[in-house]
Amino acid sequence: MVIPMLDEKEWAEIIEPALALATSDLQQRRVTHGETLPEAMRNGFGERALKLYQELTGFHETNVNAIRHHRLSFYGPPCKKCKKPLRTPEAKLCAACGTERD
Repeated sequence: MVIPMLDEKEWAEIIEPALALATSDLQQRRVTHGETLPEAMRNGFGERALKLYQELTGFHETNVNAIRHHRLSFYGPPCKKCKKPLRTPEAKLCAACGTERD
């Protein structure tokens, strides 16, 4: 599936602060309400980050933790053959089609 990626500016200025706030709110909720981690996560964890991601990309992501993987700098350049991003910036081979990187 093709997933819209975030550039470093979008990540640093918008998404990372929203995720940090979500984590802080989660910890506070656990203390305040005595909830377990799964209970606290079911009560709106990361909704703001999900909304911001959708506003930026137009893609409706449902898993707030998945947003952490939608960061362009985590991946390499597009493969010269199939155009899919290489799995890491250091990858020497395309995992999708096997083409070697120049």
